[in-house]
Amino acid sequence: MSKKGKVLVAMSGGIDSSVTAMMLHEQGYEVIGITMKTWDYQSSGSSTKETGCCSLDSINDARQVAVNLGFPHYILDIRSEFGTTIIDNFVEEYLAGRTPNPCVLCNTHIKWDALLKRANMLECEFIATGHYAQVRKENNRYVVSRGLDTNKDQSYVLWGLTQESLQRTIFPLGKFTKPEIRKMAEGYGFAELANKPESYDICFIPDNDYRAFLKHKMPELEVQVEGGDFIFKGEKVGTHRGYPFYTIGQRKGLDIALGEPVFVKNIIPETNTVQLGTKEDLAEQQLYVRDFNMIKYESMPADFVGRTKIRYKDPGTMATINTEGNKLHVVFHEQVSGVAPGQSCVMYDGDDLVGGGFIARNQ
Repeated sequence: MSKKGKVLVAMSGGIDSSVTAMMLHEQGYEVIGITMKTWDYQSSGSSTKETGCCSLDSINDARQVAVNLGFPHYILDIRSEFGTTIIDNFVEEYLAGRTPNPCVLCNTHIKWDALLKRANMLECEFIATGHYAQVRKENNRYVVSRGLDTNKDQSYVLWGLTQESLQRTIFPLGKFTKPEIRKMAEGYGFAELANKPESYDICFIPDNDYRAFLKHKMPELEVQVEGGDFIFKGEKVGTHRGYPFYTIGQRKGLDIALGEPVFVKNIIPETNTVQLGTKEDLAEQQLYVRDFNMIKYESMPADFVGRTKIRYKDPGTMATINTEGNKLHVVFHEQVSGVAPGQSCVMYDGDDLVGGGFIARNQ
């Protein structure tokens, strides 16, 4: 029995989770690897060869690391739970005129829940993932902070984790940069892994075409929603293909010429209407956040001021935040562009993750 304890490591077959397992094994933990099968591309109607975390190649890569280092490895099929929670929500959000955030939901309701359940069964004290983030205990709370590598920081997608989950979570990569992780993989003797390309697509949409995915899941959808109105400056200026096939801030693929660049400003599912606007029209000063979860504090401090992100690659904008009923009211100190209902709004106190939630359509 290891003095460090027993840890269940989520292994996708990629470099980050593999190095996570290698590091913990080297540090003296008793490591057990687990690869979660969440999806198969045939279910999405794609003819693309499976790549990424759910492919047979990736499962084999994860298993090879475990075999070489001499620790157990298991495969966990959670396609049923994934489909019910993540896929159904993905479709429902687009039908509601919102832009879903499947990775956040998956982390919160699928991966961590599945990991903790199996960790208990295997008598593991800890779980670990290859996320570029850090966690510590402070003032009787477990606090997530940004990863050292600002280009890879993944704290944005972790705002939904509970204190109970964080209490048992280890993020070994949080204090390292991606180039350092690649060198570690080479040092461990996994040169091919170090050069393995990364996937940035949503795992169940291999060709990054969510519109084709929606049409496959709901063959009748295109007929039901086609022929809606494009509205610009209060006037109908054209006909679109159906409101679920557009996202806030979209410019390309509108197939409409108005003599100036226009973007999707608002989506109204009740009337199958897509409102267009100029770049200046996309600017917003405030928004509301629903279903929020607090990480650093038990509740949002009054008139809290912190850097706030409205999308993953957003550098963030300073904002004043207050609780109003069951929502957070966020007032930005500078205007922000492309506020998309359904996306995550995440707040920071320096490098610490304060909390987050989903952008609401209205108050």
